[in-house]
Amino acid sequence: MNRLFVAYKKVEMSSNAFLSSLKKRYKVKKAGYSGTLDPFAQGVLIIAFGQFTKLFRFLKKSPKIYRATFWFGVHSLSFDNKNIQSVVKLPIFDLDKLEKIKEELLGEITFTPPQFSAKRIQGKRAYEFAKKGEIISLKKCKMQIFYCKILHYMHPFLSLELCVSEGAYIRSYCEIFAQKLGIDATLSALERVQEGNFSYEDEKDLNVLEYLDLKENFLKDVSKLENGDKIELEELEFQEEGSYYIQNKNFFCIIDIKDNKVKYILNKVKKC
Repeated sequence: MNRLFVAYKKVEMSSNAFLSSLKKRYKVKKAGYSGTLDPFAQGVLIIAFGQFTKLFRFLKKSPKIYRATFWFGVHSLSFDNKNIQSVVKLPIFDLDKLEKIKEELLGEITFTPPQFSAKRIQGKRAYEFAKKGEIISLKKCKMQIFYCKILHYMHPFLSLELCVSEGAYIRSYCEIFAQKLGIDATLSALERVQEGNFSYEDEKDLNVLEYLDLKENFLKDVSKLENGDKIELEELEFQEEGSYYIQNKNFFCIIDIKDNKVKYILNKVKKC
């Protein structure tokens, strides 16, 4: 069964465990998801069944929208509501000061991923070292903050909505925000509400072709798609280099044009 849809993961459940529950409920063997959510976080996961599991890299999944609640005065090794080392009572901050910091952090930010993250180093996830108390060196990364809205401030909790680039770490954003205030802070809640145009709508089936980050190309003889026959450049309407999808009534394929040659990336993917 080929299928693409958006599911909603609850807190205190790993993304892998959530996927296993979906496979059991829908009685499918081949399934995958895009964009791991920590057990601490809740929100949207893009789910694919069957051949559609090969399409994640072609989906437009950015920008991403999160809703996060910062807990001021708390020092946590993992920048969430676990591994808390200390809690300090702080005076209430002026809302104008918080708005100013929010504006200062728009655009590109350079950050170091948290030790408790899924970044790979030496063949392992960073959090595997962090759980053992081992401090490792992580390379600096960049993220884009497209917009940020303050939703609510009830001291010591500040709730924000953030629109960010793929690869962004809201934990690191929280750390930078807190540094500008000269305090410790952690996340008390995190929800992903959207990835690109993907949002939760009761797990309804999605037309995968509408979500591909690819331009459609057109082949003179679409029957070639049925057998995966070789495609010549002159048979295509668009001949510029790049990746495209082509479809007929029952199937679609993804091709790449480079050096005046056409190559299948994915062939004969059955429409759902």
